[in-house]
Amino acid sequence: MIAPTQHTAPDRAPGHHDEPRYDPDVTEAKWRQRWQDAAIYKVDDNDPRPKWYSLTMYPYPSGILHVGHWYAFAVPDVFARHQRMKGYNVLFPMGFDAFGLPAENAAIRANIHPATSTFSNIEQMHRQYDMMGAMIDWSRQVQTCRPEYYRWNQWIFLRMLERGLAYRAAGAVWWCPNDQTTLANEQVLEGNICERCGAEVYKRDLEQWYFRITNYADELLTDLDKLDWPERVKTMQRNWIGRSEGARLRFKLETGDELEVFSTRPDTVWGATFMVLAPEHPLVQQITTDEQREDVDAYVTETRKKTEIERQSTDEAKKKTGVFTGAYAINPVNDERIPVWIADYVLVTYGTGAIMAVPAHDERDFQFARAFELPIRVVIQPDDEPPLDQATMEYAYVGPGRMVNSGQFDGVPVPEGIDSIINWLDAQGRGQKEVTFRLRDWLISRQRYWGTPFPIVYCDDCGIVPVPDDQLPVELPLDAEFTPTGQSPLVSHKEFLETPCPKWGGPARRETDTMDTFVDSSWYWYRYTSPHEDVLPFSPEKAKEWCPVDLYCGGIEHAILHLLYARFFTKVLRDIGLVEHDEPFLRLRNQGMILAAEGTKMSKSRGTQIGPDEIVAAHGADALRLHLMFLGPWEQGGPWNDRGITGMERFIRRAYQIVAELPETSSDGADVPDVEIAALRRLTHRTIKKVNDDLNAFHFNTMIAALIEFTNELVKQKDGPIARTPAWREAAETLTLLMAPSTPYVAEEMWELLGKPFSVHQQTWPTYEGSLLVEETVELVVQVNGKVRDRLTVPKDITEEAVTVQAMASPRVREYVDGRSPKRVIYVSGRLLNIVV
Repeated sequence: MIAPTQHTAPDRAPGHHDEPRYDPDVTEAKWRQRWQDAAIYKVDDNDPRPKWYSLTMYPYPSGILHVGHWYAFAVPDVFARHQRMKGYNVLFPMGFDAFGLPAENAAIRANIHPATSTFSNIEQMHRQYDMMGAMIDWSRQVQTCRPEYYRWNQWIFLRMLERGLAYRAAGAVWWCPNDQTTLANEQVLEGNICERCGAEVYKRDLEQWYFRITNYADELLTDLDKLDWPERVKTMQRNWIGRSEGARLRFKLETGDELEVFSTRPDTVWGATFMVLAPEHPLVQQITTDEQREDVDAYVTETRKKTEIERQSTDEAKKKTGVFTGAYAINPVNDERIPVWIADYVLVTYGTGAIMAVPAHDERDFQFARAFELPIRVVIQPDDEPPLDQATMEYAYVGPGRMVNSGQFDGVPVPEGIDSIINWLDAQGRGQKEVTFRLRDWLISRQRYWGTPFPIVYCDDCGIVPVPDDQLPVELPLDAEFTPTGQSPLVSHKEFLETPCPKWGGPARRETDTMDTFVDSSWYWYRYTSPHEDVLPFSPEKAKEWCPVDLYCGGIEHAILHLLYARFFTKVLRDIGLVEHDEPFLRLRNQGMILAAEGTKMSKSRGTQIGPDEIVAAHGADALRLHLMFLGPWEQGGPWNDRGITGMERFIRRAYQIVAELPETSSDGADVPDVEIAALRRLTHRTIKKVNDDLNAFHFNTMIAALIEFTNELVKQKDGPIARTPAWREAAETLTLLMAPSTPYVAEEMWELLGKPFSVHQQTWPTYEGSLLVEETVELVVQVNGKVRDRLTVPKDITEEAVTVQAMASPRVREYVDGRSPKRVIYVSGRLLNIVV
């Protein structure tokens, strides 16, 4: 055993004995080195204990860690350590999401190469994770900008290309003029704002690569029910996937074209009085009349500036906009001639990009019809209510009722009768049942440099040619000019661009876009299980041993993007044959966000980021860990403040002193009453249960409160004879073990002072005795004529007769009874005794 850290006593007033003082600077450096030398966090795949895979979302290395990173990572580290002490073989790895715009933009601002800044930041962040005392097995680290990692992005892309899950298509895509790249729909915020940089974005027509995530839409939706995830996240994914059941109907246009629409309410088709196309619909230019073309073109241009979120707004105060195309369609059920409009509330990405407008029974159609004085026809009358009048209606009726003005279906109840309507439409050749999804395919092309190159070659003779597996990785050249120009910097890199065709060796050119970095993060946890595998992206055998991940922690801002894409990739990898499970993360927990003091998001540019180095230097890593946990419920977060961190230091010092001043067990303790020893043991075992339960429930703030309360009670008793009993030794050892997950440094020092073998983090979590959770004695209030005169500690199950005898023997009670006999005794078991004289 190495020598305990030397501790100096602070100056004391005369008469005070010296107390050992805990020095975090010395102690933390000592144990950090010892842990590294002993490799105590290196995970053995052959360990016979049951596995537990805890994972926290890896960071971008675009800067240094701030207290928000500590909040996101140190708390799950506590949980992982707890699991290890409970007997699990715990995998708790870390890596870096090293490609992408954050790293590239930071490098551009600093006028250095992204690789230089990225690897420098990784080294700095690695140091800070170690400072945190994190239980990371660094031998499994992944860095997604390394060829040995992104080679497998390319391999997975090729497997998806073979299965028709990767494809290239032209289309209008969101373009960020600041980042000079395309964005996925999910990366555009309300107001046409780029999620990453805050710039205003717009639509642009480009040839792009996509992943066909829509093939898995139904499974992505239904499998959510299997997951122990926050309901808010599951709801967000359900809404984004957006499953709708209904019918596809066919409307003939007077131009001879056919227009298909999807409706969840085919029972209302008799009430369709106009049609609306998305402005981007391919038929718009074809059917627009010469008289309307100028207005239509202007409206189309204006619509391209809006996000889907803005266009789908149901805010009644927002004026409905649209333009008549000059074209007409024929309603398939009553042959009525109805006008065709375009409006931004219809999306080309949902359904067929066209709707039949039924203003009496759809609120957005109703607002549109009122705005443009279009006809409204009631075709569903509610039961047991006054009949609807289209002339006086103030809003659309969307509830149940009976069909009217609907020919042979008048009187049919809805929604019960919708299936019969669909069957009739199908028999008439006018429509068929269909399920649609709001989810769109994933756009993965980016016109930037710092990302995974596509393993694709374009040949004038052969077309699109995939790069053979034995030529992977297609490496990103480190000498490219990466200043944003609107095209990928690889376009001007001749050595990269020009390449022989893999099929016949003639001249060809490489794809110059790079992959969305969400590709990197859609499978990285599998790589941790076998980080040096060089035949496949990861070993299927190792993935089967460790996966799915038991607990995944990260911010709720990833609910749609990363978490949906990760689920999609897992299902693809299952179908390829690399994994056997359907879902990547069995249990998800989201932390809140630590905000700047003024309540805004921490920002390096605004100078509101709080770095941990200075805090650790002043207070110690353990104190910062405790402070972050004690700020409030972990899932809520809140504004940063450092007001409570000195309280955490004080707790650490008091806990340390309990162990550092631990006296030898001796005969002095033999005279301690059994009731006091029993009370101490009950306190110890109740604390074990409380801390264990709170850790399991992610109630870290109340877990810390329980440890503080336990310590305070021990401090009150540490100078008495009970400190020389075995029960006190049990309490001190238990306190040390219970602190180990939260305060790894001081707990290790305390464990050594107790004379225990290295390391506390390789010990077994304490268990409690159920019998000691029951309080054997209670404090009883004794009243005389309704006024409190004494308090007695008595057995919990004491009888009324016995407690009356004990109370009457009390000197304070005798003083007020004054020799008189009780007229009456009122006893509330375990709480109160009132003697009436």
